[in-house]
Amino acid sequence: MARIPYIDTEECMACGSCAETCPDVFAMNEEMGFAVVVNPYGASEDEIQEAIDMCPAQCIHWKTE
Repeated sequence: MARIPYIDTEECMACGSCAETCPDVFAMNEEMGFAVVVNPYGASEDEIQEAIDMCPAQCIHWKTE
């Protein structure tokens, strides 16, 4: 089973670190004020994990698809 990232938008601080770290997976939704997953397969799990680890709000998690 594949693991895909998801963002708890209630917790997101809109800092942009995930989009900077992994721009092919995450993007900022300026209108809504939080980050979104634009392509859960846009990077390796290791690269996505790096973005998860860098998140100051710890709002990015894995779910199994």
